[in-house]
Amino acid sequence: MENRNNVTEFILLGLTQNPGGQKVLFVIFLLIYIVTILGNTFIVLTVIASQSLGSPMYFFLAYLSFIDTVYSTTIAPKMIVDLLSEKRTISFQACMTQVFIDHLFAGAEVILLVVMAYDRYVAICKPLHYTSIMNRRACVLLVLVAWMGGFLHSSVQFLVIYRLPFCGPNVIDNFVCDMYPLLKLACTNTHLIGLSMIANGGAICTVTFLILLVSYGIILNSLKSHSLEGKRKAFYTCASHITVVVLFFVPCIFLYARPSSTFPVDKCMTVVLTFITPMLNPLIYTMRNAEMKSAMRKLWRKNAVLHGRGL
Repeated sequence: MENRNNVTEFILLGLTQNPGGQKVLFVIFLLIYIVTILGNTFIVLTVIASQSLGSPMYFFLAYLSFIDTVYSTTIAPKMIVDLLSEKRTISFQACMTQVFIDHLFAGAEVILLVVMAYDRYVAICKPLHYTSIMNRRACVLLVLVAWMGGFLHSSVQFLVIYRLPFCGPNVIDNFVCDMYPLLKLACTNTHLIGLSMIANGGAICTVTFLILLVSYGIILNSLKSHSLEGKRKAFYTCASHITVVVLFFVPCIFLYARPSSTFPVDKCMTVVLTFITPMLNPLIYTMRNAEMKSAMRKLWRKNAVLHGRGL
């Protein structure tokens, strides 16, 4: 435990060492982050302000957008600033904090995506019982379960990594503090710890991903008895959910469902997980959703009128 104090900060190598490439990436990722914040915040405000979006699906969507906003903010600002900095370092405490918050919100999102799949299953397969099963109390309870699950997952990851001895090497070949790069720097045998990380991270992602795919397969198969309009609406809703699930879980499985080792492509997968997916989620969920698009237009026009009146 005493050896750990020899390292007070870590050096992040980032995505590239090329000065020209760093400037280009600065502009790209700054724009992505701005779009992410605006898009997800607009969804949250739209759901809160629109009475027509009072169903559980939009309640969960608002929480997903909130999670994506904070999840991206945990990593993006530091990474964007580092692209223009000569000294890219992060203190030991800040690194541990980043690990905890990162896995807290990622863990909560995993469970929330399962909850959203369950909501669609009840809505499509048990429509007559939907309002009684997915009542407000049940929805709040499911969101609390998501937060509790994320907190439990993150606490385990954090306690394991925080107690490791770091006695010398402090260079992380990435733009973010994460489990496997830190295990690589620890001054102890981390083989068994790496296996426990697979169980607490990769295995959960893999099993959850397979369960979600099977669940949406069952939901889509049940559409045979629905009307043509009902089929179309349910299909587009499920398609958007499946797209988000794939975008989130494929990088998650690649990064964590393997022995504790690092690869150059890890940076690209982390970019997809922390930048691309949070940015695309608002677009995916609104592109084929007439109710959401209508509510967004109404809110936009209302704000434009108030702004025009100087209120």
